[in-house]
Amino acid sequence: MEEPKKLEDFEVFLLAQEIGEIVWHTVSKWPPFAKDTVGKQYVEAADSIAANIAEGYGRFHFRERRTFCFYSRGSLLETKAWTIKAQQRKLLTTGDCTNLMEKMSRYHYKLNSYIQSLSRHIQTAATNSPTK
Repeated sequence: MEEPKKLEDFEVFLLAQEIGEIVWHTVSKWPPFAKDTVGKQYVEAADSIAANIAEGYGRFHFRERRTFCFYSRGSLLETKAWTIKAQQRKLLTTGDCTNLMEKMSRYHYKLNSYIQSLSRHIQTAATNSPTK
């Protein structure tokens, strides 16, 4: 997977941003208690998915980029957990939950592909580096 020159053109980042926006708009409609308890953590986890991709994208070394992808994946899984919790507590409809879970599964697949691409770059760099 090749990275575009601008973060704003990077599909992995754009998908992560979309997930964060969906969660934000959903939580903004919840009652105060739900917003203050589940909602804050849910939004923070969802926003962290894209934020970690952005931070890693700005790093020079492939290993650092990959590390931030791992953080993004952790935030993704946390967001999935909050999505399930929100549905169980009747804060999300089954349809909204299904739609969001499908988007997150698609993102998960794209992110794993990107991580594999970075891992190949790391391996190539290690193979081609001069040994002492």
